Amino acid sequence: MSSPAVSVVMPCFNAARHLANSVRSVQVQTFTAWELLIVDDGSTDESRAIAAELASGDPRIRLLHQENKGPGAARNAGLAAAQAPLLAFLDSDDTWCPEFLATMVAALDGTAPDAIAYCGWQNKGLGAGRDAPYIPPDYEAGDKSAALLRSCPWPIHGALVRRQAVLAVDGFDATLKSCMDYDLWLRMALDATLVRVPRVLAYYHHHGTGQITGDKVRLATNHLLVQRRFLAAHPEVSRRLGHRRVRELTLGILLQRAYEAYWRRDLPAARTLFRAVMREGYGGPRDWRYMLAAWLPVQWHAGLIKIRDSYPSPPA
Repeated sequence: MSSPAVSVVMPCFNAARHLANSVRSVQVQTFTAWELLIVDDGSTDESRAIAAELASGDPRIRLLHQENKGPGAARNAGLAAAQAPLLAFLDSDDTWCPEFLATMVAALDGTAPDAIAYCGWQNKGLGAGRDAPYIPPDYEAGDKSAALLRSCPWPIHGALVRRQAVLAVDGFDATLKSCMDYDLWLRMALDATLVRVPRVLAYYHHHGTGQITGDKVRLATNHLLVQRRFLAAHPEVSRRLGHRRVRELTLGILLQRAYEAYWRRDLPAARTLFRAVMREGYGGPRDWRYMLAAWLPVQWHAGLIKIRDSYPSPPA
């Protein structure tokens, strides 16, 4: 087999239901010079056996094993074993369009060594009008640092990079339990050339389980942690954006997550996040009307919401 041009790293933990479908989306790529590294992260279901069977039928697939250390560590293990100059990541329950690799390789061709090609994506399985395809903006055309700081600019499987560029920033922070992709892209993207591919080539599959409260809170607080570490490493970004704008992009996002939990009536998550925002002294009078109740006993808080919900909405 000739040397691969792209290494695809796929962390896998208890993904028996979806693994074969994700691997198949790699195997049907029109660009065929790839290797796929499936990193089993201590699965306790049939994932390892399924991965072994898939690898036995395709010499381009390699299977790695490790004790359960989380997706960041699994991706780093795949990164260390990768042989190709280009690198992509695909989770074991997501998929690509068959033209993903061909299109992204062409986009990255001839660009700077630290360039990142990124594309559009589509959610699958959310329903209720939330599965519309999305094409991200051209981050090089606007306020790049503010856009990157606001939120993760693309999903982990919506980009192609050079392996040496990822190694240059020491890969993923395996201590993070969430937002490790956001952390990686922030560390890589600020000074890199970002190449937009305005096509939907990646699919993000949701499986109807939903996040538990602790996961929602952890995701929101880790997002803030990643933002603050980035700003500490790049004080010039804070100076350029200014104190007020930085707080809008950090604490404002945290407050937004609190409101989202509140309107879903996930009171435990909303209360935790409202309290975190209040400790930072953020929010206006309208916000504090909602946030102050988070310090009441939870039964009282729930009772106030029930009373509020009992009133009819004003006419439009």
